[in-house]
Amino acid sequence: MDVCWSRREENRLFKITVLNQLTAAEMKEKEKKQKKSNIAKASNAENSSQSLSALQVFSIHMICGLGLAIALWMAHNLYSINVISDPSRTLRLIWIVESPIVILLYSWFRLNPQQCSYLKAVGRGILALPVGALVNALGAIVLGAPVGIEYLPKTINWSLLMSSFMFVPAASVFGSSSPHWQRIFAHTKPNESLEYMICIPAHGALIGAWFGAWPMPLDWERPWQDWPICVTYGAITGYLVAMVVSLGFALVHGGRQHLKRD
Repeated sequence: MDVCWSRREENRLFKITVLNQLTAAEMKEKEKKQKKSNIAKASNAENSSQSLSALQVFSIHMICGLGLAIALWMAHNLYSINVISDPSRTLRLIWIVESPIVILLYSWFRLNPQQCSYLKAVGRGILALPVGALVNALGAIVLGAPVGIEYLPKTINWSLLMSSFMFVPAASVFGSSSPHWQRIFAHTKPNESLEYMICIPAHGALIGAWFGAWPMPLDWERPWQDWPICVTYGAITGYLVAMVVSLGFALVHGGRQHLKRD
Protein backbone atom coordinates (compact mmCIF):
# COMPACT_ATOMS: atom_id res chain seq x y z
CA MET A 1 0.00 0.00 0.00
CA ASP A 2 2.77 2.38 0.99
CA VAL A 3 4.68 1.54 -2.18
CA CYS A 4 1.64 2.30 -4.38
CA TRP A 5 1.01 5.59 -2.58
CA SER A 6 4.66 6.53 -2.98
CA ARG A 7 4.59 5.82 -6.71
CA ARG A 8 1.40 7.86 -7.15
CA GLU A 9 2.99 10.74 -5.25
CA GLU A 10 6.08 10.55 -7.42
CA ASN A 11 3.95 10.57 -10.59
CA ARG A 12 1.96 13.54 -9.29
CA LEU A 13 5.12 15.46 -8.48
CA PHE A 14 6.59 14.57 -11.88
CA LYS A 15 3.46 15.87 -13.66
CA ILE A 16 3.56 19.08 -11.63
CA THR A 17 7.23 19.57 -12.51
CA VAL A 18 6.57 18.99 -16.21
CA LEU A 19 3.62 21.39 -16.15
CA ASN A 20 5.72 24.03 -14.42
CA GLN A 21 8.46 23.62 -17.01
CA LEU A 22 5.97 23.88 -19.86
CA THR A 23 4.39 26.96 -18.29
CA ALA A 24 7.80 28.59 -17.88
CA ALA A 25 8.68 27.79 -21.50
CA GLU A 26 5.39 29.27 -22.70
CA MET A 27 5.98 32.40 -20.64
CA LYS A 28 9.46 32.82 -22.13
CA GLU A 29 8.05 32.35 -25.63
CA LYS A 30 5.38 34.96 -24.97
CA GLU A 31 7.99 37.37 -23.64
CA LYS A 32 10.09 36.89 -26.79
CA LYS A 33 7.08 37.52 -29.01
CA GLN A 34 6.17 40.61 -26.99
CA LYS A 35 9.71 41.98 -27.29
CA LYS A 36 9.71 41.40 -31.04
CA SER A 37 6.33 43.12 -31.30
CA ASN A 38 7.54 46.10 -29.28
CA ILE A 39 10.69 46.38 -31.40
CA ALA A 40 8.63 46.26 -34.58
CA LYS A 41 6.24 48.92 -33.27
CA ALA A 42 9.12 51.16 -32.24
CA SER A 43 10.77 50.70 -35.63
CA ASN A 44 7.54 51.56 -37.44
CA ALA A 45 7.03 54.61 -35.24
CA GLU A 46 10.57 55.74 -35.91
CA ASN A 47 10.36 55.26 -39.67
CA SER A 48 6.87 56.70 -40.20
CA SER A 49 6.22 60.39 -40.80
CA GLN A 50 3.22 62.35 -39.69
CA SER A 51 0.56 63.08 -42.26
CA LEU A 52 -0.28 66.77 -42.06
CA SER A 53 -3.40 68.39 -43.41
CA ALA A 54 -3.20 70.87 -46.26
CA LEU A 55 -4.16 73.63 -43.82
CA GLN A 56 -1.19 72.79 -41.58
CA VAL A 57 1.17 72.76 -44.57
CA PHE A 58 -0.24 76.09 -45.75
CA SER A 59 0.14 77.62 -42.28
CA ILE A 60 3.76 76.52 -41.89
CA HIS A 61 4.73 77.74 -45.35
CA MET A 62 2.90 81.02 -44.76
CA ILE A 63 4.78 81.66 -41.52
CA CYS A 64 8.14 80.83 -43.13
CA GLY A 65 7.32 83.08 -46.08
CA LEU A 66 6.33 85.90 -43.73
CA GLY A 67 9.66 85.44 -41.95
CA LEU A 68 11.48 86.11 -45.22
CA ALA A 69 9.25 89.12 -45.96
CA ILE A 70 9.85 90.58 -42.48
CA ALA A 71 13.61 90.13 -42.80
CA LEU A 72 13.67 91.87 -46.19
CA TRP A 73 11.44 94.64 -44.86
CA MET A 74 13.72 95.16 -41.87
CA ALA A 75 16.77 95.29 -44.13
CA HIS A 76 15.18 97.90 -46.40
CA ASN A 77 13.38 100.09 -43.87
CA LEU A 78 15.49 99.81 -40.71
CA TYR A 79 19.00 99.41 -42.11
CA SER A 80 18.59 100.83 -45.65
CA ILE A 81 20.33 97.85 -47.23
CA ASN A 82 19.42 95.11 -49.69
CA VAL A 83 21.01 92.09 -51.31
CA ILE A 84 22.57 94.23 -54.04
CA SER A 85 23.94 97.12 -51.97
CA ASP A 86 25.18 95.05 -49.00
CA PRO A 87 24.73 91.31 -49.62
CA SER A 88 26.65 90.12 -46.56
CA ARG A 89 24.68 92.12 -43.95
CA THR A 90 21.37 91.51 -45.73
CA LEU A 91 21.92 87.75 -45.91
CA ARG A 92 22.96 87.67 -42.27
CA LEU A 93 19.76 89.45 -41.26
CA ILE A 94 17.62 87.10 -43.34
CA TRP A 95 19.03 83.86 -41.92
CA ILE A 96 19.02 85.23 -38.36
CA VAL A 97 15.28 85.91 -38.70
CA GLU A 98 14.36 82.86 -40.78
CA SER A 99 16.30 80.03 -39.13
CA PRO A 100 14.68 80.29 -35.64
CA ILE A 101 11.24 80.31 -37.26
CA VAL A 102 12.05 77.18 -39.27
CA ILE A 103 13.60 75.35 -36.31
CA LEU A 104 10.77 76.14 -33.87
CA LEU A 105 8.04 75.27 -36.38
CA TYR A 106 9.40 72.04 -37.81
CA SER A 107 10.48 70.69 -34.42
CA TRP A 108 6.80 70.30 -33.50
CA PHE A 109 6.51 67.59 -36.16
CA ARG A 110 9.52 65.51 -35.10
CA LEU A 111 9.52 61.75 -35.55
CA ASN A 112 8.66 59.59 -32.56
CA PRO A 113 7.82 62.41 -30.11
CA GLN A 114 7.50 59.88 -27.25
CA GLN A 115 11.26 59.34 -27.31
CA CYS A 116 12.42 62.67 -28.77
CA SER A 117 11.54 65.81 -26.83
CA TYR A 118 10.80 69.15 -28.45
CA LEU A 119 14.00 70.66 -27.07
CA LYS A 120 16.04 67.80 -28.52
CA ALA A 121 14.50 68.42 -31.94
CA VAL A 122 15.30 72.13 -31.60
CA GLY A 123 18.88 71.23 -30.70
CA ARG A 124 19.14 69.06 -33.81
CA GLY A 125 17.98 71.96 -35.95
CA ILE A 126 20.48 74.34 -34.38
CA LEU A 127 23.30 71.85 -34.94
CA ALA A 128 22.24 71.28 -38.56
CA LEU A 129 22.49 75.00 -39.35
CA PRO A 130 26.32 75.26 -39.40
CA VAL A 131 26.78 71.70 -40.66
CA GLY A 132 24.48 72.30 -43.61
CA ALA A 133 26.16 75.66 -44.23
CA LEU A 134 29.51 73.92 -44.49
CA VAL A 135 28.12 71.47 -47.05
CA ASN A 136 26.59 74.31 -49.07
CA ALA A 137 29.77 76.39 -48.95
CA LEU A 138 31.95 73.51 -50.13
CA GLY A 139 29.49 72.68 -52.88
CA ALA A 140 29.35 76.28 -54.06
CA ILE A 141 33.15 76.57 -54.13
CA VAL A 142 33.48 73.31 -56.06
CA LEU A 143 30.94 74.60 -58.60
CA GLY A 144 32.85 77.84 -59.13
CA ALA A 145 31.99 80.30 -56.37
CA PRO A 146 34.77 82.87 -55.92
CA VAL A 147 37.28 82.28 -53.12
CA GLY A 148 38.93 85.07 -51.18
CA ILE A 149 38.77 87.15 -48.03
CA GLU A 150 36.38 89.68 -49.55
CA TYR A 151 33.95 86.90 -50.55
CA LEU A 152 34.18 84.89 -47.32
CA PRO A 153 31.45 86.74 -45.32
CA LYS A 154 29.12 86.60 -48.33
CA THR A 155 29.68 82.88 -48.80
CA ILE A 156 29.21 82.13 -45.10
CA ASN A 157 25.94 84.06 -44.79
CA TRP A 158 24.59 82.69 -48.09
CA SER A 159 25.43 79.14 -46.96
CA LEU A 160 23.67 79.65 -43.63
CA LEU A 161 20.55 80.87 -45.43
CA MET A 162 20.63 77.87 -47.78
CA SER A 163 21.05 75.57 -44.79
CA SER A 164 17.89 77.10 -43.28
CA PHE A 165 16.04 76.21 -46.48
CA MET A 166 17.48 72.74 -47.07
CA PHE A 167 18.95 70.98 -44.02
CA VAL A 168 17.42 72.53 -40.91
CA PRO A 169 13.80 71.35 -41.53
CA ALA A 170 14.91 67.77 -42.22
CA ALA A 171 17.22 67.67 -39.20
CA SER A 172 14.53 69.07 -36.88
CA VAL A 173 12.00 66.47 -38.01
CA PHE A 174 14.03 63.37 -38.90
CA GLY A 175 17.17 63.73 -36.81
CA SER A 176 19.64 61.06 -37.88
CA SER A 177 17.04 58.75 -39.46
CA SER A 178 18.97 57.70 -42.57
CA PRO A 179 15.97 56.13 -44.42
CA HIS A 180 14.19 59.49 -44.45
CA TRP A 181 17.27 61.44 -45.53
CA GLN A 182 17.91 58.96 -48.33
CA ARG A 183 14.30 58.98 -49.46
CA ILE A 184 14.12 62.78 -49.56
CA PHE A 185 17.56 63.85 -50.75
CA ALA A 186 19.01 60.81 -52.53
CA HIS A 187 15.91 59.26 -54.12
CA THR A 188 13.49 62.26 -54.01
CA LYS A 189 10.55 59.99 -53.14
CA PRO A 190 8.57 61.58 -50.29
CA ASN A 191 5.66 59.55 -48.96
CA GLU A 192 3.67 61.78 -46.61
CA SER A 193 2.60 65.43 -46.70
CA LEU A 194 5.26 66.25 -44.09
CA GLU A 195 7.95 64.82 -46.36
CA TYR A 196 6.59 66.79 -49.33
CA MET A 197 6.72 69.92 -47.18
CA ILE A 198 10.44 69.34 -46.51
CA CYS A 199 11.60 67.77 -49.77
CA ILE A 200 10.12 70.07 -52.41
CA PRO A 201 11.16 73.46 -50.92
CA ALA A 202 14.68 72.14 -50.28
CA HIS A 203 15.04 71.08 -53.91
CA GLY A 204 13.34 74.29 -55.05
CA ALA A 205 15.94 76.42 -53.25
CA LEU A 206 18.78 74.38 -54.73
CA ILE A 207 17.41 74.46 -58.28
CA GLY A 208 16.63 78.18 -57.97
CA ALA A 209 20.18 78.90 -56.82
CA TRP A 210 21.54 76.89 -59.75
CA PHE A 211 19.44 78.83 -62.28
CA GLY A 212 20.31 82.08 -60.51
CA ALA A 213 24.00 81.43 -61.08
CA TRP A 214 23.64 81.42 -64.88
CA PRO A 215 23.99 85.20 -65.39
CA MET A 216 27.15 85.45 -63.26
CA PRO A 217 29.73 84.72 -66.00
CA LEU A 218 28.04 86.94 -68.63
CA ASP A 219 29.69 90.26 -69.50
CA TRP A 220 26.69 92.46 -68.80
CA GLU A 221 28.58 94.25 -66.02
CA ARG A 222 25.50 94.58 -63.83
CA PRO A 223 25.92 94.88 -60.04
CA TRP A 224 23.44 92.07 -59.39
CA GLN A 225 25.69 89.62 -61.26
CA ASP A 226 28.20 89.58 -58.40
CA TRP A 227 28.41 86.61 -56.04
CA PRO A 228 26.05 85.71 -54.36
CA ILE A 229 23.39 88.25 -55.36
CA CYS A 230 21.68 86.56 -58.31
CA VAL A 231 22.18 83.15 -56.67
CA THR A 232 20.35 84.42 -53.56
CA TYR A 233 17.44 85.80 -55.57
CA GLY A 234 17.21 82.51 -57.44
CA ALA A 235 17.27 80.45 -54.23
CA ILE A 236 14.58 82.55 -52.52
CA THR A 237 12.39 82.49 -55.63
CA GLY A 238 12.80 78.74 -56.02
CA TYR A 239 12.07 78.22 -52.33
CA LEU A 240 8.84 80.25 -52.45
CA VAL A 241 7.62 78.61 -55.67
CA ALA A 242 8.40 75.16 -54.27
CA MET A 243 6.32 75.98 -51.18
CA VAL A 244 3.27 76.45 -53.41
CA VAL A 245 4.08 73.23 -55.29
CA SER A 246 4.44 71.26 -52.05
CA LEU A 247 1.05 72.59 -50.90
CA GLY A 248 -0.45 71.22 -54.10
CA PHE A 249 1.13 67.81 -53.47
CA ALA A 250 -0.18 67.90 -49.89
CA LEU A 251 -3.71 68.58 -51.19
CA VAL A 252 -3.49 65.67 -53.65
CA HIS A 253 -2.05 63.35 -50.98
CA GLY A 254 -4.80 64.34 -48.54
CA GLY A 255 -7.45 63.61 -51.16
CA ARG A 256 -5.99 60.16 -51.80
CA GLN A 257 -5.92 59.38 -48.08
CA HIS A 258 -9.54 60.47 -47.78
CA LEU A 259 -10.56 58.19 -50.66
CA LYS A 260 -8.71 55.24 -49.10
CA ARG A 261 -10.55 55.73 -45.79
CA ASP A 262 -13.89 55.85 -47.61
